[in-house]
Amino acid sequence: MRIIPTRIHGILDYVVAIILILVPWLLNFNGQNAATYVLVALGLTTILYSLITDYEWGAVKVLSMPTHLIVDMASGVILATSPWIFSFSNYIYMPHLLLGILEVIVSLMTKVVPYINREDQGIMER
Repeated sequence: MRIIPTRIHGILDYVVAIILILVPWLLNFNGQNAATYVLVALGLTTILYSLITDYEWGAVKVLSMPTHLIVDMASGVILATSPWIFSFSNYIYMPHLLLGILEVIVSLMTKVVPYINREDQGIMER
């Protein structure tokens, strides 16, 4: 059930990206380690592909919303499994797991056609 409008999803993209970048410092596990690198890299990547997504919050509308959601899904899976893939689960895993699952759920619940495009196509909001 896709109930999240792309306008809200876009806000979540930027907010969650900033949270991803800040979590290592907020939870005091920052440093030169995989647990930090994964979060910061995925946060920066999210900002970049959000800026080029064809939705209300994209600056350069190149990436389609369905493609954006696929990238979100892949990012969430990588984030959720990263503590085991990069062998830092004995140190910390919960922020990566929870934020990754959240990212997957949000990608599954977001509408695939931005509101601005639905208006152009004569599709009405309910």
